[in-house]
Amino acid sequence: MLNTYDTIRENLHFNKFVVGELLFVEYKCPIEQEAAGIWTPMDYFIHVLSGRKTWRTTDGTWTAEKGQTLFFKKGAAVVYQDFKDDFCVLVFFVSDNFIRDVVREVSGQLSGRHAAETLDKGAMIVNGDLTLAAYFQSMLAYFTGTVKPAETLLTLKLKELIVSLLLGGHNPELAAYFQSLLKSDAPPLTQIMEANFCYNLALEDFAKLSHRSLSTFKRDFRKYYKQSPGKWLLQKRLEYSAVLLQNPALNVSQAAFDSGFEDLSHFSRAFKEKFGISPANYRKETGC
Repeated sequence: MLNTYDTIRENLHFNKFVVGELLFVEYKCPIEQEAAGIWTPMDYFIHVLSGRKTWRTTDGTWTAEKGQTLFFKKGAAVVYQDFKDDFCVLVFFVSDNFIRDVVREVSGQLSGRHAAETLDKGAMIVNGDLTLAAYFQSMLAYFTGTVKPAETLLTLKLKELIVSLLLGGHNPELAAYFQSLLKSDAPPLTQIMEANFCYNLALEDFAKLSHRSLSTFKRDFRKYYKQSPGKWLLQKRLEYSAVLLQNPALNVSQAAFDSGFEDLSHFSRAFKEKFGISPANYRKETGC
């Protein structure tokens, strides 16, 4: 899967600004295939300037078109391209530490609001208003100008966005998520694993997603799950594939891919070893 944060940050051809860990980019989608797997170790905002695109995560499907804004937590997704119109977006990658600093700065104005909102969604629609629309227009001007804006100004603009979402009252779930980041210096390991197990990510990628070194990730994983990450991932993916195989709309190959397997022969062998039957025969026995 493509690490979009690293790819954009390291590619000179993107129209972007880099300020420490923060990354601002005007992105004209070059993807030619209908679907592509992506992931990022950073949370990010997407504001659509033109076109339409769909993101599928483990907990939902999210579609955005011109004028709409989405917020994605760090993790993986499958992106589906709509080829009717050119797709162009503003994408802002923001670190947990940056969000924490902003939340602390305005904590006296929060008064515990939104603390009980649900926090388990991998993506959220950002409810817009005239202020938010004006904000993105002001950011677009930096990308179309000839002079690079000062890093201090870019930092202040991103802070402006976070503060407006915290205090504006139109996005309580997002405000609650921002506040939840104060509880720990690293994302909950179980949350990262449950949301991303079905994607073909390496252990090093899961470590980056959970903001841990590889050795710390493995140690914390064993402490919680009482087994190795590799064994847990294989069993979790096989159990998930058995559920997907009961969907008549999916063939065996699609069920394997959607469970995190890229090698169909490996999937078939592992599935038969666990369930004592091939994926194709499992489908027949379950009436699909």
